[in-house]
Amino acid sequence: MLIKGVIRALSIETNLWTDDVWVVDSTPVECGRSKETVRRSELAGWAEYGYCASHARYFWGLRLHLVCTLGGLPIGFALVGAKPTNARHCSTSSLSTPALLVNAQVRRLIGDKNYFSKEFEASLADQGLQLLRPARKGEAERPGAGLFKPLRQTIESINQTLKGQLDLERHGGRTPDGVAVRVLQRLLAMTAAIWHNDKTGAPIRRSLTDYDH
Repeated sequence: MLIKGVIRALSIETNLWTDDVWVVDSTPVECGRSKETVRRSELAGWAEYGYCASHARYFWGLRLHLVCTLGGLPIGFALVGAKPTNARHCSTSSLSTPALLVNAQVRRLIGDKNYFSKEFEASLADQGLQLLRPARKGEAERPGAGLFKPLRQTIESINQTLKGQLDLERHGGRTPDGVAVRVLQRLLAMTAAIWHNDKTGAPIRRSLTDYDH
C-alpha cells in the first residue's frame, strides 16, 4: 500500500530510525456501539468485542498494535480483533520485514505482559529481538523490570497523541479497507510531523502543537 511505503520512506530519513529500543502496546479502535451496527457491519468477522482497561468498559472493534521508537516514530503496526489474546500474534507479523530490522538495528522490544508465549519470543529472537516484559503470575522475575513503568508511560503517551490530536477514535471507517486507510492516515500524519520536526531541529520530535489547528 502506498501509505505504508511513504511512512517507511519518511521514517528511514529521521534520526530516530536507528534507535535500538522499541516499545509495543495496543489501543482500541472502536467501530460501532449499537447492536444493529454490529449485526449489519461489513467489519463483522474482523471486529469483535474486547475490553478497554483505561476506560473500564467493553467495546466492539479492533486493536491497533503499534511498535514505536522511544521518540514516538512508528516502526510496525497491525490491526487485529479486539481480544487481548491476539497481542502475542500480531506483532510478529508487524516485525517480519528483514529489511526493517537490518536498517534499524533493533535489539530490544519492550511490551506488557500480554505479549507472551514461547513461540512469540522465539520468533522475535530469530529476528534479533529480545523481548522485555513484566513477569506473569507464576513466572520468575524477568530482566529489565525497572524499565517497564516509565517506558509504558511513553507508549501510552504516543497512543494518546493518536487519539487526542489525530482523532483515532473518530476514524469514521465502515469497511475493512476504510478503517485500515484511516488508521494509516493518522500514522502517516504523526510520522510526517516527526520527520519535519527532526529536519528542523525541533526539541520535541513528536510535538504536533504547530500543526494542531
